[in-house]
Amino acid sequence: MGSAVGHETELWVFLGLLGVALILGIAASRWRQPRDIHSLEEWGVGGRAFGNWVTWFLLGGSAYTAYTFVAAPAFVYGAGALGFFAVPFSTLCAPLVYVIAPRTWSVAHRHGFVTNAEYARARFGSRGLAALVALTGIVATMPYIAVQLLCLQAVFRVMGITGDWPLVIALGLVAACTFRSGLRAPALLSIAKDILMIWVIIAALLVVAIAGGLGSAFDLAKLRYTMSATPGTGVLLGPGAEWTYLTLIIGSALSIFAYPHTLTSILAARDRATIKRNSAALPVYTLGLAIMSILGVFAIAQNVLPIGFNPATGSSGDLNTVIPQLFHTVFPQWCAGIAFAGLAIAALVPAAVMSIAAANLFTRSIYREYLRPGASPREEARVSRWVSLLVKLGAIAVILLINPRFSTDLQLIGGAIVLQILPAVCLSLWTRWLHRWAVLLGLVAGLAVAAIMLYQVPQLGPRGVVVRPHFGGTGWPLSHLGLHTQISIYAGLLALVLNLGVAVVATPVLRLLRIPDGVDTTRPADYQADGDDPTIKRLDDLLDGQTLQSAGAHSPY
Repeated sequence: MGSAVGHETELWVFLGLLGVALILGIAASRWRQPRDIHSLEEWGVGGRAFGNWVTWFLLGGSAYTAYTFVAAPAFVYGAGALGFFAVPFSTLCAPLVYVIAPRTWSVAHRHGFVTNAEYARARFGSRGLAALVALTGIVATMPYIAVQLLCLQAVFRVMGITGDWPLVIALGLVAACTFRSGLRAPALLSIAKDILMIWVIIAALLVVAIAGGLGSAFDLAKLRYTMSATPGTGVLLGPGAEWTYLTLIIGSALSIFAYPHTLTSILAARDRATIKRNSAALPVYTLGLAIMSILGVFAIAQNVLPIGFNPATGSSGDLNTVIPQLFHTVFPQWCAGIAFAGLAIAALVPAAVMSIAAANLFTRSIYREYLRPGASPREEARVSRWVSLLVKLGAIAVILLINPRFSTDLQLIGGAIVLQILPAVCLSLWTRWLHRWAVLLGLVAGLAVAAIMLYQVPQLGPRGVVVRPHFGGTGWPLSHLGLHTQISIYAGLLALVLNLGVAVVATPVLRLLRIPDGVDTTRPADYQADGDDPTIKRLDDLLDGQTLQSAGAHSPY
């Protein structure tokens, strides 16, 4: 255990704000007073009842996470220009969500889906495909949760609290909130998180302005990157790095929609208009991401060093501590305490949503489909509660197994995995031409190739020294194909191209062989249905005929 001496004010402000957040999370089960929160419709997607403001905060809280406020600036601090890929990729997310999400919302509400695996089952008539989509989503979510945990641990380390017990306690607190309140807890906490982070961003901008701006910061950063001699670092992209940068942007933007936690936030909205309004406004969050990323450069100018940095041994230290260290250095202690609380909630909120989404996948597409077909709504909610706890433990296992230089690599590894379900859950929103077995074969091929490519990527240290031979990043060198080039491509995007190629080639072959295709139980009108559509399933219908008070997307409130 470390020492919190010199951090007393920070710690008390941090604990006070975290205590308020805990009270909000526990009280969320009574928010809007659902008659029965013991169902997956209420616990897992908030009764499909969230309006404009709540959806705005929830969608932003689950998509713009500690990755945005800690991991992305740390990537910029350590790698330079390449780290800024997060800004254009998040910019691309808004139009993608605007186009894709309303169709997904409509078909999910028409049929009562709470996961994209259920949709894949209905669209392709394949239980096996649905189960594989569910397992892929669960596995891909764990590295993303791991990013949140690493960032949370970095905040504790900067406050002088070391060891694993603070992380365990924080996880226990958020688990208690979500176990009781479901999606309502992170929805309320997202509001608190955004208020705190707005304060932090404004305070950071004031500090940057007082320090004289960013001009000299970039000059100092250029000098530091040159001295580090680490491949791929610099204030400008190096030779061949443009392809890595571009493919990271495209692959990351596509993967965000495939992640189950993003879909959970979308399905909690009460109508299509709510989704469209919020997706149109998402670039506001991108502005915050851009400001936080630039702070990675500003931290260099302020001579901020990550905890554990030791040039004698070549250790870069815990880069996730850079932004918390910057706040501790340039903010008054009470303001730093607010910042630390905001960063902690920015880690806990998405971790909660992600674990809920992964639990929903298991319950609906594995537990109810294969283990307990007659499971009641109450039983579904109970299983999801416990599985959400196990998913958090799985994220801890990911941290122990994979220890990349940048925690952003964990999110990119998860993205490389979850990208492979796009043909089943995204492309199929517009066409059902692909054969179900072709989609399944493509998914298996994509997952296998993604795993092989990620295994082949080494982690490089100063002057190109190989620090670790495997799982060291996500940029797959094209030299593995025998090409004499330094170009690397995002492994997830390459695997997706192969995935689609297999599905497209296999479809006519399977039809020529007259292999039976699945029955599509959706209809074209399902993809345009809205909240006032009389064919939309009401919440009491979704709960197997139970009679409940008005709730969900069809509630008068």
